[in-house]
Order: sequence, then structure tokens, then C-alpha cells
Amino acid sequence: MGRTIAIANQKGGVGKTTTAINLSACLAEAGQKVLIIDIDPQGNTTSGYGLSKDGSSNTVYEVILQECNIKDAIIKNVADIENLDIISSNVNLAGAEIDLIDIDNREYSLKSAIKEIRDEYDYIILDCPPSLSMLTVNAMTAADSVLVPIQCEYYALEGLTQLIHTVNLVKKKLNPDLKLEGVVFTMYDSRTNLSLQVVENVKDNLQENIYKTIIPRNIRLAEAPSHGLPINLYDSKSSGAESYRMLAAEVIANK
Repeated sequence: MGRTIAIANQKGGVGKTTTAINLSACLAEAGQKVLIIDIDPQGNTTSGYGLSKDGSSNTVYEVILQECNIKDAIIKNVADIENLDIISSNVNLAGAEIDLIDIDNREYSLKSAIKEIRDEYDYIILDCPPSLSMLTVNAMTAADSVLVPIQCEYYALEGLTQLIHTVNLVKKKLNPDLKLEGVVFTMYDSRTNLSLQVVENVKDNLQENIYKTIIPRNIRLAEAPSHGLPINLYDSKSSGAESYRMLAAEVIANK
């Protein structure tokens, strides 16, 4: 049975979607069968794989509202990557909060859909919106664990405390098996003392799993989405690609 990992942080701009896209691609490159689900109304994971946000009639929106079967929403071998499938998102998803009001057990909507295809994948990666919304709650209810990207800046711990509180709340009320997969540092700049201080500060204050891999601030990582490619295809030898390969290896080892 596949592992379902929600990539979440209610702060925007922390490298959440970058991590979802590139971790998924590197897991697939390592021979794992991966499904990535874009649960962010901004649809950045969708466009980051070169897909049009308006191009698919069956998206995660239709899946969550039970308007289509999850198998009909899966786009196979996205960006011609073997082993990597996607369920896309578009702006319609912004209205899902209101639309879900009329659905019974709405917190479990995504979980019940995923159950049907879970055995077909080694990993299901959920890219959450940058807010603690009903969509994020749906993702955490469906997930086995939560992976938290943290930008190396001073406010990192503030947002993290709030997120851990939400994870514990979902665990208590909706998904008793949910665990914190771990924290991964992003946008690390080795030239500044600040990045190093933030890493040390979080390590001193957090009793959770912290991944050894630290994702650097890297221009090639920033460029890749505009080309509709993950970093391992856009620039395979860049430090960003190597870092996400190392993170994928850690995730696989962290069973």
C-alpha cells in the first residue's frame, strides 16, 4: 500500500510547491510509482509540470465534490516522466470550501477517493494550499504523514508551531494515524549567518524529525517551473536537482 504524504505549511513562499514538484519527480526517477495531487487553487504544481490550468475537465475539484471518479482525473506520465501521474487543479478549487458545506463527512472526501487507487502507487504526494483551510484538513485526513518545508528565515518557528497544532488537532479528531513526516529546510543561503542560525534554532526547539538534506537557494530551481519541468529534467546536474534527489532517498529510507 502506498504512502500518502501531505506537503503543508500555512505560510506562502516557503518552497512548498517547489518541494512537491521536485520530490515527486525525484521519487519517480528513483523507480517509485508516484501520484501528485495539486490541492492548491493557485494550481502552481499543475503549471509547474507544463499543464494548462484550464485544460482538464476533471480536476481535484471534481474529485473532492464527488462529481467524477478519481481514475478519470488522473493524467498519466506527466511531462513524459515514467512512473509519475498527476491530478491537476484550477481556480474552481477556490470555491470548494463553500461547495463542501452540503457534503456529508466533507473532511473525508479526498480520503475516500484516494482509497480506490492507493494500492496502485508507492507514493501519493498532496500539495496543500498555503492556509489551514478545509482543503488542507482534507489532505491531512487523507495522509499518513505531513512533510513541512521551512524557509530559512526568522519567522520560520512561528508558523511551524501553528502547523504542528493543526496536525495534532486533525490527529485527535479525524485521523489518529497521522504523523509528522519531518521538516525540510528550503532556500538555504550558505553565504549568510541567518540561514545557519535558523537551522540551529529549529533543531534546538523542535522534537520532530528534521531531514538532513537542506535545499539551497538556487536560480535553476526558480527557473524550472516557467519551463514546465521539474529540476531533475531542467538541469539535472544543478545543486537543486542533487538536493531533491537526496531528499527523495531520505523519504524512501524513512519508512
